[in-house]
Amino acid sequence: MDDGIERPEDGFQSAPYTDHYVEAGATRLHYLDYGTAGHPPILCIHGGAAHGHWYDFFAPGFTSNYHVRALDLPGHGDSEWIDPPTYTFEMYVSALADAMERLALRDVILIGHSMGGLVSLLTAATYPDLIRALIVIDSGVGMPEERAAMLRQVGARPGSRYATRDEFLSRYRLRPGGTTAAPEIVRHLAERGARQLPDGNWTHKFDRNVYAQRNHLDALPYWRRIAMPALLVKGSRSPRISAEMAAEVQRLCPHLEFTEVPHSDHHVFLDNPPAFERVVRAFLAGLASSEGTWMRGAASLGPAGGPPDS
Repeated sequence: MDDGIERPEDGFQSAPYTDHYVEAGATRLHYLDYGTAGHPPILCIHGGAAHGHWYDFFAPGFTSNYHVRALDLPGHGDSEWIDPPTYTFEMYVSALADAMERLALRDVILIGHSMGGLVSLLTAATYPDLIRALIVIDSGVGMPEERAAMLRQVGARPGSRYATRDEFLSRYRLRPGGTTAAPEIVRHLAERGARQLPDGNWTHKFDRNVYAQRNHLDALPYWRRIAMPALLVKGSRSPRISAEMAAEVQRLCPHLEFTEVPHSDHHVFLDNPPAFERVVRAFLAGLASSEGTWMRGAASLGPAGGPPDS
């Protein structure tokens, strides 16, 4: 496949992990721990209707120098559903901050994609003492009411059901379309994103109320409150972040770094894992002037290996 993406001959390999749970408020949240204890912490937050396993192919490039974890937000993956459902951005931020407190996480490199990028931005703006650096992946500047209304309509409809797990796996697709993710990555996510219903059918592993209750959000003002190092990443083929939007965010947050990952759409770190890894490595290496264990972890990454499209 000649799409400009470096693909290993034996395919992309996911990182080994262990499953854990943490109580966040009244909700039991699931997270993946890729190791390594004692290293500077990276915490990864997925997008809407996704799950922590989306970072299984990101973690391998960083576990030697960082303690990488990926959280399932409430109502997603193997985390508990909220009853009665109250899936708002404010709730996600509260749950994420509580989980970090329970896990005694400080100086966290917080990485969030899409909806998870907005949650991460709000968390960093609200609880800055917990966050060492912020990386937001292909998130816009909020949730316009028209888009929130569209998602509420989607969530109000019954989800697709499949007679067998094999049928679910064969029909699984990433949304929005346009992804360049390798088949083994998509298959991996499908295998970890299915749940069986009491009637024996199979469906996606998230509460549809996460869509049915999607609320409006203007996240742009929060960028003014981001004082820690921050990186905004755009998929080169994704329309989520316009040039005007990026310029406005940088006006509010002048120290923000902005970059595009080539040959990628909205699912940047799935679409082009090697290029995304280089972008993150370059950003983290740039923080090596800080003190303590952070400096040792970042400095040990070495050179970034050139720009992402080299």
